[in-house]
Formats: sequence, structure tokens, C-alpha cells
Amino acid sequence: MSTKDKSIKILLVEDNPGDFKIIQEMLKESKYTPFKLTHAPKLKDGLKILQNNKFDVIILDLNLPDSEGLDTFLQILSKHPELPIIILTGLSDEEMGINAVKQGAQDYLVKGEFNGKLLARSINYAIERKRLEGLFSYHINR
Repeated sequence: MSTKDKSIKILLVEDNPGDFKIIQEMLKESKYTPFKLTHAPKLKDGLKILQNNKFDVIILDLNLPDSEGLDTFLQILSKHPELPIIILTGLSDEEMGINAVKQGAQDYLVKGEFNGKLLARSINYAIERKRLEGLFSYHINR
């Protein structure tokens, strides 16, 4: 996929309207990659959106009104293992972000500690890592 040809479709599962707005503004700042952001305030909303739409990456807050902690990530992963997932954590939840990466997330970001450039880089790297993971798995299982 050439990022010059099409936008990267992101599903942001985040219940905090302020965090959603901040991420939305950060993505608008990107000079090199156009992003198309879809927002879901709850896990059940995100899962419903995923049934009928294709995305390149999911950005997932672990603490939502209808799901909390690592279970939030595992629910998405079990239904959509093909999608790269970036975890959003609070400063006090950084260990949970690390654990999610150990379980298969591509990256985690601590809220308030990243800017638009780092967010865009994390998204692009997550997509590429997931693609390479698929290629590696394909060659191993042949």
C-alpha cells in the first residue's frame, strides 16, 4: 500500500471526548500520510463498526465504559487478529501496555506523552510490523 495513494483508515476506540479530539487534531497535522479516523466510544461500538468496515489499524484505549484492562485488547484481538492494534494507556497503566504488546499488540502509547509525529510513526510502524508478521507466519507454516 502506498500511503501517497490512499489514506490509512483508523478505528479509534476511546471513550474520552477530549482524548479523541487531541488525537484527531494530531492526525490532521500529518504532512506525509492522510488518515481517515472513525471513532467508537465503547468496545461494543468498535466491534460493531469492525463487522461492516475495513480498517488498516485500531487505536484502543484499554479502559472503556463496557470493558476494562487487558480483556479489552484480548476481545478485539480474538475477533480481528489480522489487524494491527496500538494500545492507549494512562501513565499509571504503562505496564498494561507492555503486557498487551507481549500478547500481540503492535505498540502502546502513553496518553499525554506523544505528539502527532510520534503517533503517525507508531501507526505506520504498526501496520508494517503486522504485515511482516503475516509474511513470516506464512513462510513458517508452508
